[in-house]
Amino acid sequence: MKHFQYKISRHSSDELTQLVYFCSPDGQCSMESIPVNQMEKMQEILNEGGKEGWELIQVAFGKDGFVIFWKREGGGVHENNQD
Repeated sequence: MKHFQYKISRHSSDELTQLVYFCSPDGQCSMESIPVNQMEKMQEILNEGGKEGWELIQVAFGKDGFVIFWKREGGGVHENNQD
């Protein structure tokens, strides 16, 4: 049986100062006015997690920053460690 680890990382709005993410009253959400350097910063954050074996589950944005939800296989209490 597969086991997964989960991690939540918090990032302040200082990391992506020019990212504009908004939701309309009818619930449609989009990103607007994203400068290239801000996209590169987000890419850097995601690639760092990926190098450590983490898979992106979701990103949630708020007025003070954003959180990233990650998962990776392994680390479970019942993980099979047979060599």
